[in-house]
Amino acid sequence: MIGIFDSGLGGLSVMRAIRERLPAADLLYLADSAYCPYGPRPIDEIRDRALACGRWLVDHGAHIVVIACNTATAAAVELLRRTLPVPVVGMEPGVKPAVAATRRGKVAVLATSGTIASERFRSLVHAYAADVEVYPLACPDLVEQVEAGELTSEHTRSLILKHLASAPEADVLVLGCTHFPPLKPLIETCVEPGVVIIDTSPAVAAQTARIAQQINHPSESGNIRCVTTGDPAQIAPALHRVWGAPLPLSGVQIEATDVIIK
Repeated sequence: MIGIFDSGLGGLSVMRAIRERLPAADLLYLADSAYCPYGPRPIDEIRDRALACGRWLVDHGAHIVVIACNTATAAAVELLRRTLPVPVVGMEPGVKPAVAATRRGKVAVLATSGTIASERFRSLVHAYAADVEVYPLACPDLVEQVEAGELTSEHTRSLILKHLASAPEADVLVLGCTHFPPLKPLIETCVEPGVVIIDTSPAVAAQTARIAQQINHPSESGNIRCVTTGDPAQIAPALHRVWGAPLPLSGVQIEATDVIIK
Protein backbone atom coordinates (compact mmCIF):
# COMPACT_ATOMS: atom_id res chain seq x y z
CA MET A 1 0.00 0.00 0.00
CA ILE A 2 1.11 3.55 -0.75
CA GLY A 3 0.17 6.15 1.84
CA ILE A 4 -0.34 9.75 0.74
CA PHE A 5 -1.06 12.75 2.94
CA ASP A 6 -1.71 16.46 2.60
CA SER A 7 -3.28 19.16 4.74
CA GLY A 8 -6.47 18.75 2.75
CA LEU A 9 -7.66 17.82 -0.72
CA GLY A 10 -4.73 19.21 -2.71
CA GLY A 11 -2.79 15.97 -2.56
CA LEU A 12 -5.47 14.31 -4.67
CA SER A 13 -3.58 15.73 -7.67
CA VAL A 14 -0.56 13.68 -6.61
CA MET A 15 -2.70 10.61 -5.94
CA ARG A 16 -4.18 10.92 -9.44
CA ALA A 17 -0.68 10.93 -10.95
CA ILE A 18 0.35 7.93 -8.84
CA ARG A 19 -2.83 6.12 -9.88
CA GLU A 20 -1.91 6.63 -13.54
CA ARG A 21 1.60 5.27 -12.94
CA LEU A 22 0.65 2.41 -10.62
CA PRO A 23 -2.96 1.44 -11.38
CA ALA A 24 -2.76 -1.81 -9.39
CA ALA A 25 -1.41 -0.25 -6.18
CA ASP A 26 -3.65 0.17 -3.15
CA LEU A 27 -3.71 3.83 -2.14
CA LEU A 28 -4.53 5.26 1.29
CA TYR A 29 -5.10 9.02 1.25
CA LEU A 30 -5.06 11.06 4.45
CA ALA A 31 -6.41 14.63 4.40
CA ASP A 32 -5.39 16.42 7.60
CA SER A 33 -8.38 18.72 7.14
CA ALA A 34 -8.68 19.68 10.80
CA TYR A 35 -5.37 21.50 10.40
CA CYS A 36 -5.79 22.81 6.86
CA PRO A 37 -4.12 24.92 5.62
CA TYR A 38 -0.60 24.16 6.77
CA GLY A 39 0.86 27.26 5.08
CA PRO A 40 0.37 29.85 7.85
CA ARG A 41 1.08 27.46 10.75
CA PRO A 42 4.35 27.53 12.74
CA ILE A 43 6.98 25.19 11.35
CA ASP A 44 7.10 23.07 14.53
CA GLU A 45 3.37 22.44 14.31
CA ILE A 46 3.66 21.44 10.65
CA ARG A 47 6.44 19.01 11.57
CA ASP A 48 4.32 17.53 14.36
CA ARG A 49 1.35 17.07 12.02
CA ALA A 50 3.48 15.61 9.23
CA LEU A 51 5.09 13.09 11.56
CA ALA A 52 1.75 12.12 13.09
CA CYS A 53 0.24 11.62 9.63
CA GLY A 54 3.24 9.64 8.40
CA ARG A 55 3.16 7.38 11.44
CA TRP A 56 -0.58 6.83 11.03
CA LEU A 57 -0.12 5.75 7.42
CA VAL A 58 2.69 3.33 8.32
CA ASP A 59 0.63 1.91 11.19
CA HIS A 60 -2.17 1.27 8.70
CA GLY A 61 -0.06 -0.64 6.22
CA ALA A 62 1.78 1.88 4.03
CA HIS A 63 5.00 0.55 2.48
CA ILE A 64 5.78 4.00 1.04
CA VAL A 65 4.73 7.41 2.39
CA VAL A 66 4.23 10.28 -0.04
CA ILE A 67 4.15 13.83 1.35
CA ALA A 68 1.74 15.31 -1.20
CA CYS A 69 2.32 18.83 0.11
CA ASN A 70 5.10 21.29 -0.68
CA THR A 71 4.77 23.03 2.69
CA ALA A 72 5.01 19.80 4.70
CA THR A 73 7.91 18.60 2.55
CA ALA A 74 9.83 21.82 3.16
CA ALA A 75 9.21 21.59 6.90
CA ALA A 76 9.46 17.89 7.62
CA VAL A 77 10.75 15.59 4.88
CA GLU A 78 14.13 15.04 6.55
CA LEU A 79 12.43 14.34 9.89
CA LEU A 80 10.12 11.75 8.34
CA ARG A 81 12.98 10.09 6.48
CA ARG A 82 14.92 9.77 9.75
CA THR A 83 11.93 8.55 11.73
CA LEU A 84 9.70 6.36 9.59
CA PRO A 85 10.69 2.77 8.75
CA VAL A 86 9.58 3.08 5.11
CA PRO A 87 10.72 5.19 2.13
CA VAL A 88 9.38 8.75 2.11
CA VAL A 89 8.75 10.70 -1.10
CA GLY A 90 8.54 14.48 -0.89
CA MET A 91 7.97 17.23 -3.40
CA GLU A 92 9.07 20.78 -4.12
CA PRO A 93 8.04 23.57 -6.50
CA GLY A 94 9.27 23.01 -10.06
CA VAL A 95 11.71 25.92 -10.13
CA LYS A 96 14.38 24.01 -12.07
CA PRO A 97 12.11 23.00 -15.00
CA ALA A 98 10.56 26.46 -14.96
CA VAL A 99 13.95 28.10 -15.46
CA ALA A 100 14.62 25.73 -18.36
CA ALA A 101 11.27 26.62 -19.94
CA THR A 102 11.23 30.42 -19.60
CA ARG A 103 11.98 32.59 -22.63
CA ARG A 104 11.57 35.95 -20.92
CA GLY A 105 13.52 35.07 -17.79
CA LYS A 106 10.45 35.63 -15.61
CA VAL A 107 8.81 32.85 -13.57
CA ALA A 108 5.84 33.02 -11.20
CA VAL A 109 5.49 30.49 -8.38
CA LEU A 110 2.00 30.05 -6.92
CA ALA A 111 2.39 28.53 -3.46
CA THR A 112 1.54 28.87 0.22
CA SER A 113 3.19 31.39 2.49
CA GLY A 114 4.86 28.51 4.34
CA THR A 115 6.50 27.18 1.17
CA ILE A 116 7.62 30.62 0.04
CA ALA A 117 9.14 31.40 3.45
CA SER A 118 10.97 28.07 3.69
CA GLU A 119 14.70 27.60 3.46
CA ARG A 120 14.09 24.80 0.97
CA PHE A 121 12.39 27.22 -1.45
CA ARG A 122 15.10 29.85 -1.02
CA SER A 123 17.71 27.20 -1.76
CA LEU A 124 15.89 26.17 -4.94
CA VAL A 125 15.80 29.73 -6.20
CA HIS A 126 19.46 30.27 -5.29
CA ALA A 127 20.55 27.03 -6.97
CA TYR A 128 18.59 27.25 -10.21
CA ALA A 129 17.22 30.75 -10.73
CA ALA A 130 20.10 33.13 -10.08
CA ASP A 131 19.69 34.66 -13.55
CA VAL A 132 15.88 34.55 -13.61
CA GLU A 133 13.34 36.84 -12.01
CA VAL A 134 11.13 34.75 -9.72
CA TYR A 135 7.80 36.08 -8.50
CA PRO A 136 6.73 34.15 -5.36
CA LEU A 137 2.95 34.50 -5.09
CA ALA A 138 1.34 33.40 -1.81
CA CYS A 139 -2.19 32.23 -2.65
CA PRO A 140 -3.92 30.94 0.52
CA ASP A 141 -7.31 31.99 -0.85
CA LEU A 142 -6.93 29.54 -3.74
CA VAL A 143 -6.30 26.73 -1.26
CA GLU A 144 -9.60 27.64 0.39
CA GLN A 145 -11.40 27.59 -2.97
CA VAL A 146 -10.17 24.08 -3.73
CA GLU A 147 -11.07 22.86 -0.24
CA ALA A 148 -14.58 24.15 -0.95
CA GLY A 149 -14.64 22.40 -4.34
CA GLU A 150 -14.91 25.76 -6.14
CA LEU A 151 -12.85 24.86 -9.20
CA THR A 152 -14.68 26.79 -11.92
CA SER A 153 -16.45 29.71 -10.24
CA GLU A 154 -16.10 33.31 -11.30
CA HIS A 155 -14.90 34.18 -7.81
CA THR A 156 -12.06 31.66 -8.08
CA ARG A 157 -11.17 33.08 -11.50
CA SER A 158 -11.09 36.60 -10.07
CA LEU A 159 -8.69 35.48 -7.34
CA ILE A 160 -6.38 33.88 -9.90
CA LEU A 161 -6.36 37.05 -11.97
CA LYS A 162 -5.59 39.11 -8.86
CA HIS A 163 -2.53 37.01 -8.06
CA LEU A 164 -1.27 36.86 -11.63
CA ALA A 165 -1.45 40.65 -11.87
CA SER A 166 1.62 40.72 -9.60
CA ALA A 167 3.65 38.88 -12.28
CA PRO A 168 2.31 40.23 -15.60
CA GLU A 169 5.38 39.34 -17.67
CA ALA A 170 5.93 35.81 -16.38
CA ASP A 171 5.83 33.24 -19.17
CA VAL A 172 6.06 30.22 -16.82
CA LEU A 173 3.76 29.49 -13.89
CA VAL A 174 4.81 26.94 -11.29
CA LEU A 175 1.99 25.28 -9.39
CA GLY A 176 3.91 25.18 -6.11
CA CYS A 177 1.03 23.79 -4.05
CA THR A 178 -0.77 20.51 -4.69
CA HIS A 179 -4.09 22.31 -4.33
CA PHE A 180 -3.50 24.16 -7.58
CA PRO A 181 -3.41 21.48 -10.34
CA PRO A 182 -7.23 21.05 -10.11
CA LEU A 183 -7.40 24.76 -11.00
CA LYS A 184 -5.16 24.37 -14.07
CA PRO A 185 -8.04 24.48 -16.61
CA LEU A 186 -9.26 27.72 -15.05
CA ILE A 187 -5.75 29.16 -14.81
CA GLU A 188 -5.26 28.48 -18.51
CA THR A 189 -8.16 30.81 -19.27
CA CYS A 190 -6.44 33.56 -17.26
CA VAL A 191 -3.08 33.61 -19.06
CA GLU A 192 -1.97 34.48 -22.55
CA PRO A 193 -1.33 31.68 -25.08
CA GLY A 194 2.10 30.15 -24.77
CA VAL A 195 2.46 30.51 -21.01
CA VAL A 196 3.86 27.26 -19.62
CA ILE A 197 2.24 25.81 -16.49
CA ILE A 198 4.35 23.38 -14.48
CA ASP A 199 2.90 20.72 -12.17
CA THR A 200 5.37 18.43 -10.39
CA SER A 201 2.81 15.72 -9.55
CA PRO A 202 3.92 13.47 -12.47
CA ALA A 203 7.54 13.67 -11.27
CA VAL A 204 6.48 12.68 -7.75
CA ALA A 205 4.51 9.76 -9.19
CA ALA A 206 7.52 8.67 -11.24
CA GLN A 207 9.75 8.70 -8.15
CA THR A 208 7.13 6.75 -6.21
CA ALA A 209 7.00 4.16 -8.98
CA ARG A 210 10.81 3.83 -8.96
CA ILE A 211 10.82 3.23 -5.22
CA ALA A 212 7.97 0.73 -5.49
CA GLN A 213 10.04 -1.23 -7.98
CA GLN A 214 13.16 -1.06 -5.79
CA ILE A 215 11.38 -2.42 -2.73
CA ASN A 216 9.40 -5.00 -4.73
CA HIS A 217 6.10 -3.42 -3.75
CA PRO A 218 3.56 -6.26 -3.93
CA SER A 219 0.85 -6.43 -6.57
CA GLU A 220 -2.45 -5.33 -5.09
CA SER A 221 -6.05 -4.78 -6.13
CA GLY A 222 -6.01 -1.06 -6.93
CA ASN A 223 -8.22 -0.04 -4.02
CA ILE A 224 -8.43 3.60 -2.96
CA ARG A 225 -9.39 4.59 0.57
CA CYS A 226 -9.59 8.14 1.89
CA VAL A 227 -9.68 9.39 5.47
CA THR A 228 -9.88 12.87 6.95
CA THR A 229 -9.25 14.45 10.33
CA GLY A 230 -12.14 16.80 9.54
CA ASP A 231 -15.86 16.15 9.16
CA PRO A 232 -16.37 13.55 6.40
CA ALA A 233 -19.92 14.72 5.70
CA GLN A 234 -18.70 18.24 5.12
CA ILE A 235 -15.64 17.28 3.07
CA ALA A 236 -17.10 14.50 0.89
CA PRO A 237 -18.86 16.80 -1.66
CA ALA A 238 -15.67 18.79 -2.31
CA LEU A 239 -13.62 15.59 -2.52
CA HIS A 240 -16.07 14.33 -5.15
CA ARG A 241 -15.69 17.52 -7.20
CA VAL A 242 -11.89 17.61 -6.96
CA TRP A 243 -11.43 13.90 -7.77
CA GLY A 244 -14.25 13.80 -10.30
CA ALA A 245 -16.00 10.77 -8.79
CA PRO A 246 -17.10 9.58 -5.35
CA LEU A 247 -14.43 8.02 -3.13
CA PRO A 248 -14.92 6.19 0.16
CA LEU A 249 -14.21 8.62 3.00
CA SER A 250 -14.13 8.11 6.74
CA GLY A 251 -13.05 10.18 9.72
CA VAL A 252 -10.01 9.69 11.96
CA GLN A 253 -8.57 11.58 14.88
CA ILE A 254 -4.79 11.87 14.79
CA GLU A 255 -3.01 13.48 17.71
CA ALA A 256 0.64 14.50 17.50
CA THR A 257 1.56 12.26 20.45
CA ASP A 258 -0.98 9.49 19.91
CA VAL A 259 -3.17 8.10 17.17
CA ILE A 260 -6.83 7.44 17.86
CA ILE A 261 -9.36 6.21 15.29
CA LYS A 262 -12.80 7.76 15.71
